[in-house]
Amino acid sequence: QPLPYALEVSPDSALQFTITRDPASNEGDGSSRCVMTLTHPNLTNQHLAFKVKTTQPRRYLVRPNQGIVAPGSSETVSILLVDKDRQVLWSTYDRLGQSALDHSKDKFLVQSCEVSDGFSSKFQNEPRVEGGQYKKELVEALTAMWNQSTSGSTVPVFNKKLHVRHIVANVTGSVGSAGSSSAGVASPAGGAGSLPATFQEGVDKRTNTEKMSPEQLYEEVASLRRKYDELVAFSVNLTAERDILNNTLEQTKRDLNREMASRSALEKQGSKVSRSQDKNSGKSGGGVSFLFLLVAVVLAFLLAVKATNSGSMVVLKKVPVVGGMLGFKTRKLKKKKPAAMEGVPLADEL
Repeated sequence: QPLPYALEVSPDSALQFTITRDPASNEGDGSSRCVMTLTHPNLTNQHLAFKVKTTQPRRYLVRPNQGIVAPGSSETVSILLVDKDRQVLWSTYDRLGQSALDHSKDKFLVQSCEVSDGFSSKFQNEPRVEGGQYKKELVEALTAMWNQSTSGSTVPVFNKKLHVRHIVANVTGSVGSAGSSSAGVASPAGGAGSLPATFQEGVDKRTNTEKMSPEQLYEEVASLRRKYDELVAFSVNLTAERDILNNTLEQTKRDLNREMASRSALEKQGSKVSRSQDKNSGKSGGGVSFLFLLVAVVLAFLLAVKATNSGSMVVLKKVPVVGGMLGFKTRKLKKKKPAAMEGVPLADEL
């Protein structure tokens, strides 16, 4: 049974991109493009929001990649294959054939869900920029809505997966296999004047190759092809390394911002705790010192009373200073007269 919040996606299972050697040979603007149509199923009166994702966001440009579809209407999504990747795919086909492109791992995901009337009213009669995109405020509102819907919200979301197929168009004179040597150049009967100006320099150099044997020509073409493949592979590797470095830089910036925020929070929390501890220690420190002094005084008083009652304080009598302070009286010792002086009256006694 069809779901009321599921958009009808056309094509239904796979997106096909046509690849040619010369992009000017394609119809339109000469790019490899695919069009996808999203239609409201008319099973509900609510507007449906959609979002298009891909496993290769740097290879495909999706416009618009998100939006609102009203009941009874549809939305056309244009998907463009980047020219750099088109050249890589053509080089793969040129070396390995169509079988190398038949097992593409690129995929697309179309998501849709119902939105409230208040939210959908923001998008009604709103002008769009190039590519069918909404203005910045509406795009941010859609992004926030999808982040909320995919992070545990109760709103049901419909998911539709689509595979990708790359098909090479049959272009006359293109190098489709190793045995072909025409390389897309016009026949000699056409004359040099019928060639585009960009090819004129290559045609002028044909005078040197006309004197070569078929084996030498084949070796020259093979050498040029190898150099071209090496350049393409080198450019792809540079692009991949650049993307990796950009992602690493962004991740490092995010980690640094989180680390700075957490460190500042910890410093603020630590300063508050240290202040409260200083206040508590100051209060408790003053109380302990006063209590210690009080206990020492009481203990000294009790020891003094006990020593007085037991008579052990007499020991301090012999200490000169302490004895006087405690009120002990000291007796003066009388000097004994010498034995020869005994019986002789003193001067006062005469």
